[in-house]
Order: sequence, then C-alpha cells, then structure tokens
Amino acid sequence: MHVGPKMTELENFLLRNKAAILERWCHLILETYPAHTSRFLKGEKDRFVNPVGHTISRETEALYDELLRGMDVDKLSTSLENIIRIRSVQDFSPSEGITFVPLLKRTIREKLEGRIVDKGIFGEWAILESKIDTMALLAFDIYMKCREKIYEIKLDEVKGERERLFRLLERIDPTSGKSEKG
Repeated sequence: MHVGPKMTELENFLLRNKAAILERWCHLILETYPAHTSRFLKGEKDRFVNPVGHTISRETEALYDELLRGMDVDKLSTSLENIIRIRSVQDFSPSEGITFVPLLKRTIREKLEGRIVDKGIFGEWAILESKIDTMALLAFDIYMKCREKIYEIKLDEVKGERERLFRLLERIDPTSGKSEKG
C-alpha cells in the first residue's frame, strides 16, 4: 500500500480508523493471556509498571504503520521481535506466540463490516491479507530464533552446573575426577 495523493478506498479506511483498529487489536492480543494477566495488562497504563502492555501497544502501532507504508523487513523485524521476545519466554506454543499477527486481519475484517464486497475492494483486501500473512511468517521465524536462544541459554546453564558439581566432587574426593590406569 502507498500513502500518497491517490489513496485507495482501503488505505483511506485504514488511516481513518487507525485508533479504533489498534485499540481492538491490542485488546485481542491481551485476551490471549490468562484472565488475571489480561486484566492487569489492559488496566495498568503505566509503562514502568506494565512494560509488556506498553511494548505491545507501541509495537503494534509500528507494525500497523509499516503495513501501510511499505513493509520494510528491518522495521517489521524489530517490532515483531520486541513483542515475540516477551511471548517466547512465556507459556505459549509457537502458534500461540505469533497469533497476534493474524489477529490484525480479524480486527480489520471486523471493522470493515462487509465493505469488502460493498465497496468493491476485494483486490485491495487480498493484497493486505497477503502482507499480513508475510508478517506472520516473519514472526514465526523470529519466534523460533528466540526459542533457540532460550534453549542455548538453558543448555549453557546445565553445562555450567555440571562443571560446578564436578569441581565440588573433586574437592570432596580428589580421585573422583581422575581415571584409573590399569
């Protein structure tokens, strides 16, 4: 999509309804958390008390703007990664971890309320859906990289703990770490 002198019907709609779309999208994302967490994330507006809610709000706006501007992969990746880093350390499966991206499609479809057919913007809608799908695939790659990093960190911790235990055993019994020669 482009933002310029000749805006399409869908682009115009998306710009006019940006605040409502972002509010609904954030609401749906926060609904993916357990009820008590969701209530906190929705209710607490202080960014220092609620950094998760703040990050989701800030980055969804950046993603939305980039969707309308031009889909710069570096900018998309940065915003996606900021959200996914949070979700990858939580109890989400990969599909749950990135579900926030397809929720944008649902949000826009709800706001359009049949205008896709009425206004004859099906072609524009198909292009927008494709862009959101591309964003979801990018999110999946980022999610998997974050999970790989978490597993590497856990493995390093296990290796470090094993080394500490071996050193402790050697102090207790200096012969425990040495092989016997026969």
